Amino acid sequence: MQKLTCLIIEDEPLAAEGLASFIAQVPFLDLTGSCGDAMSAFVFLKNKTVDLIFLDIHLPKLKGLDFLKTLKDPPQVILTTAYHQYALKGYELNVVDYLLKPYGFSRFLAAVNKLKFPERQFPVIAPTKKEHERLFHFFNENKRNIKVYDDEILYVESLKEYVRIFLSDGRKVVTRFQIGEFEKHMQANHLLRIHRSFLVNIDKISAYSASEIEVGKVKLPIGRGYKMQVMGRLAEGRR
Repeated sequence: MQKLTCLIIEDEPLAAEGLASFIAQVPFLDLTGSCGDAMSAFVFLKNKTVDLIFLDIHLPKLKGLDFLKTLKDPPQVILTTAYHQYALKGYELNVVDYLLKPYGFSRFLAAVNKLKFPERQFPVIAPTKKEHERLFHFFNENKRNIKVYDDEILYVESLKEYVRIFLSDGRKVVTRFQIGEFEKHMQANHLLRIHRSFLVNIDKISAYSASEIEVGKVKLPIGRGYKMQVMGRLAEGRR
């Protein structure tokens, strides 16, 4: 099995120990080192390359984000911190995820499942639902009620008095709903409002930055007024 080599940069011994124990439980992660400060990490990275860094933000001498800015070709990074206010800065540096201490193994697992592999992406193992257990809604389109499973929805676009629902099989369903009404109607925590005109299924997000969300090959803008909410929700992972 292909593994990603990783480095812990954490000045709290107990936090580093707990993180190492989580890493040991994931088959595709291989812990190659642990450093208590950024200067030690500089020395380590001169001699070894890693695929992933678990980086604490509040480090002695040189802060984690400042350390990250000095790396010319940084590996994938997952930030670990007890301070939520640095989330936006972290995502502007294209980090994979933002683990807010204290976090459990399920939250850790949600973060590492976002990692990319050099050659191929390992499938995320998740329990499958039987057809009769899947949630669905019927939506009226041209006097026909169309069955849509919740997990088929990629994203939803506002058309003022209507919404256009984009589905994973390529279908599009246009139904009479304002987007705010649609959001309330669904009552689903997997739909995230990222813009006044867009809702996105969190499970279908393939990548994101501080300004846009990617769903497959489609790029959707993050509205200025929704940015903090979106970054915070994605930092938390799926709950």
